Amino acid sequence: MATHILQKMAFLRWTCQDVAKWIESLGYPQYTECFTENFITGKKLVFVNCNYLPRLGITDFEYMKAVSAHVRELLGISEPLWSRSIADPPCDDMGMFLKLKSRTLEKADSFTYTQFINNHK
Repeated sequence: MATHILQKMAFLRWTCQDVAKWIESLGYPQYTECFTENFITGKKLVFVNCNYLPRLGITDFEYMKAVSAHVRELLGISEPLWSRSIADPPCDDMGMFLKLKSRTLEKADSFTYTQFINNHK
């Protein structure tokens, strides 16, 4: 299971150019500059959602929804429900783990999903 999760998280090592190639492969070549000019790496993709996309220059609502959905799919996280209780965590376990992994510290790089689950459950 740990190997499978590590393979799924290969995007965390993506450069800005890797992210731009990914966006282009999704059929959005018009947005590659939005990601490269804003230095969006794989680690920063964790924070890309409909709230953040207009800051990158993506303002078409349909494209915002589509790009955001592709990002969530890549990350393996679910969209937070609008009807969820405020007492619930802000995102699912994988989302919370990826926010920790998005940090650039050496400790964050070596932190595993198993450690996260064991420490936060």
